[in-house]
Amino acid sequence: MTGERLPQGEGVPDGDGRAGHRARLRQRLLTGGAEALADYEVLEFLLFAANQRGDTKPLAKALLARFGSLNAVLNAEPGALVQVKGMGDGGAAALKAVALAARRMARGEVRDKPILGSWQALLDYLTIDMAHLTVERVRVLYLDTRNRLIMDHHVGDGSVDEAAIHPREVVRKALDLGATAMILVHNHPSGNPEPSRADIEITRRIAEAGRLLGIVVHDHVIVGRDGHASLKAKGLI
Repeated sequence: MTGERLPQGEGVPDGDGRAGHRARLRQRLLTGGAEALADYEVLEFLLFAANQRGDTKPLAKALLARFGSLNAVLNAEPGALVQVKGMGDGGAAALKAVALAARRMARGEVRDKPILGSWQALLDYLTIDMAHLTVERVRVLYLDTRNRLIMDHHVGDGSVDEAAIHPREVVRKALDLGATAMILVHNHPSGNPEPSRADIEITRRIAEAGRLLGIVVHDHVIVGRDGHASLKAKGLI
């Protein structure tokens, strides 16, 4: 009976059977579908790249215990990752590369497509990109006459009020870009996406400023770890 030929470095069993364990994980990953591996096993597999022969399971479980979820681990800052015992720059880089790839894949699903017709893809992109930020970040998506994305503009970091986002500047940017519509976006680091009074007030001011110049505010989306909120869906704009 013959088995799968393992790459060099994985074919020589050691005392704890790590070579065979890695081979089984790999096989499950390749043939088992999206839910083939538990979250800690996904991390364990990703960390193989930085630790060719060591046991990465304890580190994977320690990362989940420290950050709480797979998403939180992948979105953690490198400086925070390396504070976990056993985690080095190589492992942090491997995880950040995966997070970067996920963002670019999600962004590709909304680029060059009518945003309003790709709403779920937009929400997925924003969630991947913003839900686990530890600071409040404000963005404006400027759209053309076909509701295609012209620019994803990072306005700044801080609370959503006129100290951080100026209605006239937001509208002036739209005019400079030739945009006819926009979607406001920000995150709540608390995790709760429910809009505050300040969120509602600044949205209405920007919508009014844009209306005078023929620029529509389609929505203001708030992203958090617990989900997202749409001010338009809530009837607030």
